[in-house]
Amino acid sequence: MAELHRLGATELSALYRSGQASPVEAVRAVLAHIERCEPELHALYAYDPEAALASARASEARWRAGAPLSAIDGVPGTLKENIATQGTPVPLGTAASLLTPAADDAPPAARWREAGAVLLAKTTMPDYGMLSSGLSSFHALARNPWDTTKNPGGSSAGAGAAAAAGYGPLHVGTDIGGSIRLPAGWCGVFGLKPSLGRIPIKPPYAGRVAGPMTRTVADAALLMAELSKPDWRDAMSLPYQVIEWTNLQRDVRGLKLGLQLDAGWGLTVEPEIRDAVLAAARAFERAGAVVEPMPAFSTRAMIDGMDRFWRMRSWLDMQALPSERRDKVLPYIRAWAEGGARLTAAELFDGYSQMAVLRDAAVAACQRYDFVLSPVSPVPTYAAEWAGPTNDPARPLEHIAFTLPYNMSEQPAASINCGTTGSGLPIGLQIIGRRHDDLGVLQVSRAYEQLRPAQRPWPMS
Repeated sequence: MAELHRLGATELSALYRSGQASPVEAVRAVLAHIERCEPELHALYAYDPEAALASARASEARWRAGAPLSAIDGVPGTLKENIATQGTPVPLGTAASLLTPAADDAPPAARWREAGAVLLAKTTMPDYGMLSSGLSSFHALARNPWDTTKNPGGSSAGAGAAAAAGYGPLHVGTDIGGSIRLPAGWCGVFGLKPSLGRIPIKPPYAGRVAGPMTRTVADAALLMAELSKPDWRDAMSLPYQVIEWTNLQRDVRGLKLGLQLDAGWGLTVEPEIRDAVLAAARAFERAGAVVEPMPAFSTRAMIDGMDRFWRMRSWLDMQALPSERRDKVLPYIRAWAEGGARLTAAELFDGYSQMAVLRDAAVAACQRYDFVLSPVSPVPTYAAEWAGPTNDPARPLEHIAFTLPYNMSEQPAASINCGTTGSGLPIGLQIIGRRHDDLGVLQVSRAYEQLRPAQRPWPMS
């Protein structure tokens, strides 16, 4: 048997069922692994080994009684710091926050507990989730386990690092412009940004979703079966559907796949990224899919408008803070938000309206395809200390041109590893489905998981 900390949720669940291993044994193995790696990675917040072991012992008793709460009962993992858990402060990655214990579990945390999964810790994020980086004014600098001089990405920074490093098989991040897919791509793990409202979340707002970050598609499917259960507190959530999330087999023969290699704006796709995504497309063609080039559909005007809107939103939030707290916000974030101070009402309204313009453009562009393939990011990961690939608050969004449209269009989109750069850094392939076809994205991702070449051993294993 492989060491327990290396096993996935599907494997652990089978071992629990057969009695060959127990949740307590698995959690102890993962805790020992965390103790070896965390001093270098800084992926965790509110790490509580004793609470995790208590949860594991309760799960062990349920498995022995033949009454597990779910297939992931006793499986260890993490939740992103901004997913509230009762009794734990939610600093939102910034030293400007007041550390007030959360009154209730947010919907993903409630589903996690109801399923009996073991919560090891929360995971780190940058200030207000406004960076694709592990840089934070509150948390220690998170690092990428493939190369600790590099960034895990963000804003689900700690979740990406924890998944790649093997801090348990199940992790939950959030995404409003790429915050699940970017760290998944740069850390070489699987990440699903579901359709808007598929997983109830609190607070809900345009583009924001929670989703799984795991080493395998099958483990993400197990997590979707629990996280997608209904919760009335999300007024933007979809009507609940019974979906066979673990039905992942799909023949890709005859599928029409769009291949987008030019987003229309942002950083130029680097040759190694382009080559890896093209190789993935060729693998689908050999399996019988039809791949066609997909033209760019988003524009600089769309992103500049949304950038203005988000700057104003953040500027107003920061202006509401006492000066001594505002001064604690990461300087990069403050410099970016200050761009909102000079905006007119007309500029703000135009910026807000670009979300709908981009939504309509993305939905229309995808209609002729069953699924769409693209890079997750045009560039590989970068220095751990940087706030983003440009490290320039005047150009903060240049790397999200392939991910942002599908938040605005509410479509499901996944990141799955499709290769490495010459220096050994992971490259993410994005697989996008039509609105609400979350299962289809999982199925096509699983098909690619079987088509792609053998993967490297996981780092820090």
